[in-house]
Amino acid sequence: MDNRVELLILNLILFVILPLWGLSGLWDWWCHKKSSIETTSGLKESLIHALMGLQIAIPMFLGIFFELTVLTYLIMIAFLVSHEVIAHWDVRYSAPKRDITIWEMHAHNYLATIPLYLIALISVLGWETVKDTVTLQWAGSLTFRLRDTPIGGEKYYIIYGVFISLVCGFPYVSEVLRCWRQKKKVEKDGSVTA
Repeated sequence: MDNRVELLILNLILFVILPLWGLSGLWDWWCHKKSSIETTSGLKESLIHALMGLQIAIPMFLGIFFELTVLTYLIMIAFLVSHEVIAHWDVRYSAPKRDITIWEMHAHNYLATIPLYLIALISVLGWETVKDTVTLQWAGSLTFRLRDTPIGGEKYYIIYGVFISLVCGFPYVSEVLRCWRQKKKVEKDGSVTA
């Protein structure tokens, strides 16, 4: 593949798709806040959201810091599939308990498709690894190999780490804490929790 095309795809991932995923997460969090998640579906749904964030963070970490091998590719695919299963469970659990607006559904569309597009673009960049994975040519590739330099260079992952902490990390931690405090309050008052 032409180095210019590889650079364009990599820049699309780093500077468009990954930030868009973070902003979609913030949008989804805002919808949860507007629907008073802490008094409706509560802590359980909030913990499901934390799990889904982790299901995306782990493959993202692997992609930035490790070479694409059959092992890292299989892990990414496994997390993508498990994320979809948990996302379905999340909506099935929460829909009867709180209003899921059209705006939240749009956020969910982005949050579900962006990881798929990431895997697709990573597959294009690592086509030889994809072929090895599909044809079961796994010998010597079921390993983790640390990159010499993280994708995007030394500064990118620090800047993106700060960005994702501000738009997803802190908001979702605040959501879990709000839901946890509400659950404790309801238990203290002797009411039934969601």
